[in-house]
Amino acid sequence: MKAIVTGGAGFIGSNLALALEARGAEVTVIDDFSCADFKNLSTFRGEMIAMDVNRVNWEKLGKVDAIFHQAALTDTTVSDQKRMVFNNVEGFKKVLQYAVRTNAKLVYASSAGVYGNEPAPQRETGRLNPLNIYAYSKLIGDQIAERAMKTEEILIIGLRYFNVFGKGESHKTKSASMIFRLAEQIRAGKRPRIFHAGEQTRDHIYVRDVVEANLKALEAKASGIVNVGTGKATSFNRLIEILNEVLGTRLAPDYFDNPYSFYQNSTQADTEKAQQLIGFKSRYSVEEGIKEYLTAFYRLQTSQAVSSKS
Repeated sequence: MKAIVTGGAGFIGSNLALALEARGAEVTVIDDFSCADFKNLSTFRGEMIAMDVNRVNWEKLGKVDAIFHQAALTDTTVSDQKRMVFNNVEGFKKVLQYAVRTNAKLVYASSAGVYGNEPAPQRETGRLNPLNIYAYSKLIGDQIAERAMKTEEILIIGLRYFNVFGKGESHKTKSASMIFRLAEQIRAGKRPRIFHAGEQTRDHIYVRDVVEANLKALEAKASGIVNVGTGKATSFNRLIEILNEVLGTRLAPDYFDNPYSFYQNSTQADTEKAQQLIGFKSRYSVEEGIKEYLTAFYRLQTSQAVSSKS
């Protein structure tokens, strides 16, 4: 299989590109490295196109079997609406046009942000109410995809990611998962900072499961948009308990006021459609994912530190 992964040097994209390559696929990564880290692809042996998807000459690219569109501006604190929409909407249009022209399967990343503060669990058939320009840009992408699903013959699967965490996200700094950011605070001996009173909830899904959802999407018999989450919500207070257990610490939360008007109070995926359309169900609980992720990450950090001193 020949595949393109846009945003393939970023967090989810790099995990996906390496998984595809491990399965014998011929993979091309497209990434401008504006939100990426070359270390994520240290073992990658496929082709690299170092360019923004909006600047790629798609007409000159050959035919592929599948496109996994992960590239996007994902920083939800960005207030430049023109920049956000241009990056995420116009880029998606170009990828979609290429998929239609080459008759390739298209799997693209959407976001649970499109639901805003609609009651949990969030369902694909429910009301969409984006609270910031990032979520709005993803909603526009979904609308473009839904129109194409009615007029084009290619397979198009949209994956509404909930709160993804795992290997390859450390370069994202303030856009990294709260699991990673809180773990870093705890490792530094600081009390983990969360909003009052810590009872806000999130559907945290491990990146290994997200990669599996992308691969499963290729097997779908029909186009559609589905949630990619665990179906379970975890409070931030519970999250800190898990982190303390994994890291062997006992640091209490440091509560502070929420400064954001566009904050989602609760995310929780309804997973029924994902199971029906692409046969996906998450395998990792948040506890299992955090334990595997942080144990491997901090062991790696320690070994690198030792190597640099020797």
